[in-house]
Amino acid sequence: MNRPLFQIAVGLGCDRGTPLATLQQALDEALVLAGAQLGDVVAAASIDLKADEPGLLALAAQHGWTLNFYTPAQLAVVPVPNPSETVRKYTGSPSVSEAAALLAGSATAQALPATALRVEKHKHRGSDGRNATVSLALCSFSSF
Repeated sequence: MNRPLFQIAVGLGCDRGTPLATLQQALDEALVLAGAQLGDVVAAASIDLKADEPGLLALAAQHGWTLNFYTPAQLAVVPVPNPSETVRKYTGSPSVSEAAALLAGSATAQALPATALRVEKHKHRGSDGRNATVSLALCSFSSF
């Protein structure tokens, strides 16, 4: 069995109704930026407001991931390099993808430091006009 070089936690954000293809494209681009592969992903997360988002659920199912969902309050306390007042306006947290990646990649209840981000806030607008945001963090735990 091939073991990943490193373990990655994926934080995901998106517009309502973002299709799987747009989310997958954003993820693929972020993985290239990080020099990582799909097999390196061991955790994935988003905001609980997206727990019923079909595209996110389909992405997780396609890759066999369990999606972790965090409340706006949990995400809002995580220091991130790219907070957004627009994101705060709509979600109650200044960050979704970066904060979710830092929380999902932690072996404890404490978020990883922002320096764990391999890809901070990769934004992708699909040909469908929908936006997806992906952040990748190095995990602090090992599943080996």
